[in-house]
Amino acid sequence: MPGQLAISCHDAGVPVPPARLPAGVQRVAVAGGNAAGKTTMARALAARLGLPCAEMDALRFDSDWVVRPEFEADVDALLAAGNWCTELQYGEVTQRLLATADVVVWLDCPWSLAAVRVVRRTARRVLTGTPAFGTATETFRGCLDRKHALWMVWSPRWWRVRAAVREELAGAAARGVPVVRLRGARSADRWLADVPARGTACAASSPGSTRCGTGMAVTGS
Repeated sequence: MPGQLAISCHDAGVPVPPARLPAGVQRVAVAGGNAAGKTTMARALAARLGLPCAEMDALRFDSDWVVRPEFEADVDALLAAGNWCTELQYGEVTQRLLATADVVVWLDCPWSLAAVRVVRRTARRVLTGTPAFGTATETFRGCLDRKHALWMVWSPRWWRVRAAVREELAGAAARGVPVVRLRGARSADRWLADVPARGTACAASSPGSTRCGTGMAVTGS
């Protein structure tokens, strides 16, 4: 129901199924903390809904992890396009995303899942050179930066971020933005499998991204 924070965990011991996507959505924001699976879900949802998928990291950073001066302008261009699926992150643009989103999908994963994921993801990227996005890679030295996702997850900051996301999304729901809350990988997978496929504009399995004419990083075509 629009304006309601949809809970998919247990309410008074009774399992509550996650809400379905509203019909005809064209603007989808995927929320969650570090290593919640936001990018993976955004790609998969975009593929099923036939929406362009923009990766926020690729919009924000260049290949050397330096913030691009065009970041906010590119986000504005993305929102102006009218149809998109992307992650809800980076404080300077989150309110713009929430103001235009048809729905927010909240991946409220347990800390234990995020902790395992971030270690595995970081190890894979550092040891194999797998890009985080585009041609941007991670290094052992970069992992020592306190802003790295490893530090964000393996510290009390993870809990503070989770609380902040919950408060922010509760506010969005109060303003009428539908919020679908999914807890855990199995819940997210089951929910995604029930989303009717209506197009192939963005391939969820696409490993990289390209820049379109506006300079935005868009996965797929």
